[in-house]
Amino acid sequence: MPAPFHEVRFPVDVAVKSRGGPRRRTDVVVTGSGREERNARWAHARRRYDAGYGVKTLTALAAVVAFFEERRGRLYGFRWRDRLDDRSCTPGAAPGPLDMPIGTGAAGLASFALAKTYGAAFAPYRRPIEKPVAGSVRVAVAGVERAAGVDWDVDAATGQVTFRPGKLPAPGAAVTAGFLFDVPVRFDADELIVDLAAFEAGEIPSIPLIEIIP
Repeated sequence: MPAPFHEVRFPVDVAVKSRGGPRRRTDVVVTGSGREERNARWAHARRRYDAGYGVKTLTALAAVVAFFEERRGRLYGFRWRDRLDDRSCTPGAAPGPLDMPIGTGAAGLASFALAKTYGAAFAPYRRPIEKPVAGSVRVAVAGVERAAGVDWDVDAATGQVTFRPGKLPAPGAAVTAGFLFDVPVRFDADELIVDLAAFEAGEIPSIPLIEIIP
């Protein structure tokens, strides 16, 4: 059974000023000869953030506390906007239907999962995208854009693009997509401790968040 998740976004004005990024786990073993052996423990990076860096006013702090309480601390996941990495294209650009490959047509195949690919020449990394922003997804088949709501639909809670009957991609046809997306996260603590005197003096409160891996 999937963990409980609220399809609501953390306050964006706080998120865009916060701190964080991807983290990977790699085992590094040094042999007796001095050579290294390296092994990836995780298939996917796991992002960590500290929302405290984005809290600049008591009003923003109160909004975060209210958000924390409604999520019951670590219990409920939610959406987070990562200002550095929130789209299928370069930062600041508008997503286009040819941005990312998401699959290839095959007989009877109707559903395709959104994904973002990083790199190309050496070891491309394909990241599943489960929380696209509603209304932002564009899809093309064999380089030709298809109409949302006519040819296909997308589940904004799972990132699944499903073509309608009679609109399936032809076998061998490249299916591509462009989109904005949020990161599924949860609070990484069941308590928020804020020293108001220190906060008013400029101290940054700690509000840790961690990505929920599909």
